[in-house]
Amino acid sequence: MTDPVRRLLLIKPSSLGDIVHTMPTVAALRAHFPHAEVTWLVKRQWAPLVEVICGVDQVCAVETGLTGWLGRVLELRAARFDLVVDLQGLLRSGAMAWVTGCGRRIGFANAREGSPLFYTQRVEVPDAPMHAVDRYLLVAEALGAERPAQPLFEFIDRPEDRQSVEAILTRAGVVSSLPWIAINASARWETKRWPPQHFAEAADQLSQAHALPIVFIGGAAERPESLAVMALMRTKAVDLTGQTPVGLLPSLLRQAAVLITNDSGPMHIAAAVGTPVVALFGPTDPTRTGPYGRGHLVLSHAVECSPCFRRDCFRAVTLECLTAVRPEQVIRAVQQQLNRSPRQGSL
Repeated sequence: MTDPVRRLLLIKPSSLGDIVHTMPTVAALRAHFPHAEVTWLVKRQWAPLVEVICGVDQVCAVETGLTGWLGRVLELRAARFDLVVDLQGLLRSGAMAWVTGCGRRIGFANAREGSPLFYTQRVEVPDAPMHAVDRYLLVAEALGAERPAQPLFEFIDRPEDRQSVEAILTRAGVVSSLPWIAINASARWETKRWPPQHFAEAADQLSQAHALPIVFIGGAAERPESLAVMALMRTKAVDLTGQTPVGLLPSLLRQAAVLITNDSGPMHIAAAVGTPVVALFGPTDPTRTGPYGRGHLVLSHAVECSPCFRRDCFRAVTLECLTAVRPEQVIRAVQQQLNRSPRQGSL
């Protein structure tokens, strides 16, 4: 039977973690529609990351705001897609699927803001909590793709990216061939952020115990959180916050021996490239959005209201779900991860 899908549009404009969660679905769809040209519609700020995802042929970058989206309509209509997959599930993404003129549009039946009205096929989602990776794969299965025994996360390992990362690390005084510990001290929500003094205490003790460089990473907007931690540290750390473009994060995090992080986008990239993760979780649910795959460690403190998915906290002990996680717990978890890290060196 002739493959009917020659041009496929995937709509997943954001966020960083959600884009990583989508990667196994792209891999499954490519396997099922091997002759299809896959275009990914994404917000421009994340386009450099999508450009290094295996299986993506074209990247359609949209500017933020309605004008940015509308500016892509004529181009998308001209592409004459055979299939549009909307994994964002919001009014804007559903409407964009419809305005492409494609006659076959698929998304989740429980998507928000009325977006299912724009789909020709709606995928039911079980009531039980499931990880975003597995939820997105339901769409691939609904299209006839085989569910992978091991979901595939595959970034293009470009030599120029490896060279850029090595140059960045060398300038910062980090020997790329030796192990180092990455820390991401920020997160989009304030309620997701482990206290700076806890990060500082854990970083100091790990630096002293293992003589490993402590390297802070993240986007330029996250530099205040990194600086707040480093200001409290007694030992010297390396600040790469804002110095590595998002497209270089896979190559950078491949080099790390372990990542200590809040619930954040870099956490998902590290897990995708096989770097051991120690993640701090509070108001969000690791069952749904934790680091995917085996071997990663999630630390949180159980309280009756967690996960609340709130950006504010009204408990008597503010953010107890996070603040009650002690630096000693993180240190033990990192030591456990260093023992299994492929970049542990002589530890």
